[in-house]
Amino acid sequence: MSNLFELKNLSYGYIDGGKKRMILNDLSYSFKKGVFYTILGPSGSGKSTLLALASALDAPETGSVHYAGADIKEMGFSQFRKHHMSMIFQKYNLIDYLNGVENVTANMGAIKSRDKNDLAYKVLNQVGIVKSKADRRVTRLSGGEQQRVAIARALAKDASLVLADEPTGALDTATAKEIIALFKRISKEFGKTVIIVTHSDEVAKNSDVILHLTNGKLVEMGSEQSNVTGE
Repeated sequence: MSNLFELKNLSYGYIDGGKKRMILNDLSYSFKKGVFYTILGPSGSGKSTLLALASALDAPETGSVHYAGADIKEMGFSQFRKHHMSMIFQKYNLIDYLNGVENVTANMGAIKSRDKNDLAYKVLNQVGIVKSKADRRVTRLSGGEQQRVAIARALAKDASLVLADEPTGALDTATAKEIIALFKRISKEFGKTVIIVTHSDEVAKNSDVILHLTNGKLVEMGSEQSNVTGE
């Protein structure tokens, strides 16, 4: 199984009380194609910072992020975000004045308009949103249904890398379990690399690989290494 996404020797810190505090410290890890990962860590451990670097919303002080062997900085952060990764948020981040299918088509690339609608309905149906609900304004959908629309939007973009920030945090237990199952399907049936940052042990135990962000490094559950390469 080949590596799709790599974090190489990332370091990042900020000034706290006149002193430099390192959040990430020479962190390295390689993520493989078609694998479902979760990243756990207490508040303040650097999970949000790591996600910002992974999604090209910020740049590390030192080190680099690579997609399919290419440095995303050289590729161009906007190009990486536009073509190679999709982001799913805890609060869905949908366009509230659009319906479900319009939210999905809004995130597609250069596809003909008619084909966009057909594909959007198909993908929405795959995640459990039937046409009658796909045609509703998203504010009229439940939280779980809105998260399904957000997942469909990520799938329709056809990016190989899916990043998610606490995607079940605003959902009830039963709905959260359904969304977790969807992420498992995304990685296995669609061959996508799924990386979820979460506080939820329930999400983590359903993933293929559990990572802990501790002391500025990613450590695989059960590993005694402080710097795991994932290889």
